[in-house]
Amino acid sequence: MTETLRRISTEVIHCRACPRLVAYRERVAREKRRAYRDREYWGRPVPGFGDAEARLIIVGLAPGAHGSNRTGRMFTGDSSGDTLYAALHPFRFASQPHSISRDDGLKLTDSFITAAVRCAPPENRPAPDEFAACLPFLVRELRLLRRARVYLALGHAAFGALTRALPAVGVTMPKAARFKHGARISLGDGSRWLLCSYHPSRQNTQTGRLTTPMFHSVFRKARTLTGGGDGPAPSG
Repeated sequence: MTETLRRISTEVIHCRACPRLVAYRERVAREKRRAYRDREYWGRPVPGFGDAEARLIIVGLAPGAHGSNRTGRMFTGDSSGDTLYAALHPFRFASQPHSISRDDGLKLTDSFITAAVRCAPPENRPAPDEFAACLPFLVRELRLLRRARVYLALGHAAFGALTRALPAVGVTMPKAARFKHGARISLGDGSRWLLCSYHPSRQNTQTGRLTTPMFHSVFRKARTLTGGGDGPAPSG
């Protein structure tokens, strides 16, 4: 059968490879958070989504227990998503600055969002074997996202996943590459780039480790490197 992003998404959704993650995501979906007790939780692995012709590929850590694990879409329904889409929208990578559900009308343009691990992990800490089990999904997605020019790692764990996945799809990773917020790493001939940012988690944003200007500067770089100018979309 021909490899497609839709096929990968279907396989992701039905994956039960990691017993610890399966047990946790399903328990959270049953017990729920009080604020969402009347909502139906997704409670399954969360596939990547976005523009199949994307030049910007965004990689996060894993679904949030009461965010993506509830809504079924990456960075949707929690504070991390609020921060991410508020940054994507001004630079024309997202149709709106917020995301609350899979059917809220949000569309990604020239961007694709995925993650190193596809199930919500306990304490937001996947185990090494769980990262390894999910890596083939990321590799397969990257092979199909052939127009990619910029890969953005949201956090050190996402950076680690990309340093393993990119060589598997023929992208040269410099041996000296290290994670640092704001880093811009040339990949091979300089036509592709790896950008790094702190993850937009509540822990990082509320402590000031990641501020709005810091985060927006990353997407300004991404917009420039994808060939779309260096500023946000005009208002009005």
